[in-house]
Amino acid sequence: MTAPRAVGVRLPFAAVPAAVRAWVEAELGSPVVTTVEQVGGMSPGCATRVTCADGTRAFVKAVGDELNPDTPGLFRREVAVLTHLGAHPLWARLLGSYDDGAWVALLIEDVEGRHPDFTDPDELDAVLSGVDRLAAVLAQRDVPDSVDLVPVSTVFSTWAESLDRLAQAPAQTPVPDWLRTDPYGWAAVLRTQAGRPMPHVVHWDIRVDNLLRRPDGRIVFVDWGTTARGPAWADPLLARLERVDEPWFDDSIASSPALAEAGDEVVTAFLAGFGAHLAVRSVVAVDVNLPTLNDFRRTESRRMLGAVGRRTGR
Repeated sequence: MTAPRAVGVRLPFAAVPAAVRAWVEAELGSPVVTTVEQVGGMSPGCATRVTCADGTRAFVKAVGDELNPDTPGLFRREVAVLTHLGAHPLWARLLGSYDDGAWVALLIEDVEGRHPDFTDPDELDAVLSGVDRLAAVLAQRDVPDSVDLVPVSTVFSTWAESLDRLAQAPAQTPVPDWLRTDPYGWAAVLRTQAGRPMPHVVHWDIRVDNLLRRPDGRIVFVDWGTTARGPAWADPLLARLERVDEPWFDDSIASSPALAEAGDEVVTAFLAGFGAHLAVRSVVAVDVNLPTLNDFRRTESRRMLGAVGRRTGR
């Protein structure tokens, strides 16, 4: 089975402030009697499946400024996005939200299912076709400009800067020497992409730990805290990163019309820029209560830059 790539150190539900736990029980209308903690993802807050005395089930996410100063903002974005998206079988429904200025919590539909297995061809196909359906549905949903979505154009510009600065990056930055001079001009490719219109709402965090497979095989997309405005090919590419270190990844690009239209050069520039940025962050970033994040950055960077080497014959 495919395991979550991102695994953090989370707060258990019992350690969440009493006011938040009381809100959960008031919203659900029954006392919580059992909890099952989830491990995927990087938030330091709780991610808990709860069952109430009357049998009601839900999923609870909660985090406070004291745990990490940035994560509450991600939760607020997720609340806004799910509120505007409304209900759909492709994502778990928002049941309620809590925000006292310091702690933010979401009460979400508990989806019966498990993470899909990317080594199973049928389950992988279900994910890829699910991503295509998601793009079509999101194109019909309105998330107003007042919602602070991640601007992928800015992200691409940041990755281009990371590539530009590799020559001066600390010696311990885990990138191959040949990449430090950006020999294929990938920074320029990313800047060109950054300058193009990006009207699409995209999930922007498609990983196995953010996917659930229902018993009937349908895929559900969870964790909308990094929802973005970006190119149509972004989510199909992110979904394929689970197997970026295999030749399958290169062959699969042609199966996505959006990726085929973007072209191999754009795909490789994406991998080079993302991988370089993660590598740089792994040696300079200071993250509060996220002890596994730098290992995640190094692992993902190594996988992506390995794919860049494979795709360019390095």
